[in-house]
Amino acid sequence: MAEQARYEELIRQFSAFGAVKREIGRMMPSECPAGSAAVLTLLGRYGDMRMSKLSELLAVDMSVTSRHVAHVAERGWIERSPDPADKRSRILRLTPAGQALLDQLSRRTCLMLAERLSDWSDDEVIQLTALMARLRASFDDSRSHDARAYDTRAHGPEPRPPVSPVLEQITRTPATTQ
Repeated sequence: MAEQARYEELIRQFSAFGAVKREIGRMMPSECPAGSAAVLTLLGRYGDMRMSKLSELLAVDMSVTSRHVAHVAERGWIERSPDPADKRSRILRLTPAGQALLDQLSRRTCLMLAERLSDWSDDEVIQLTALMARLRASFDDSRSHDARAYDTRAHGPEPRPPVSPVLEQITRTPATTQ
């Protein structure tokens, strides 16, 4: 396990990364906030799905997912149709307008990243991508661990690390589509 000072520096870097996210957000069209872009991205990446699956992939409450879905549906970027397997459920799918917007967002984001990271090697970009995916997977994995592992009353002031690292690499960023 890394020393506490390394984790403190990591926390500072997480805070600083907020500036990167804000800059990406500023280049998005005003009618397409980050939550909407995430919905479009996930539907573009994984295809048609139920709202419950989308909520799981977004890692947010169903009420938050419903608001995002309503926003993109009102703009004609997705359609909701009855699920043939369960008429109470809806299947979400991108419309051609939603796919066009998603393509535009992807191009914009890729151009901005290419500009900002122009002095990075391909290997450095690949390494950053892999490490970010691994970080995200570690947080996804932590949900399956017993929540008491992070209860400071039960284990003292330092949280226990996850039992095992997760090798699966998953990303859920609105900037990537495939």
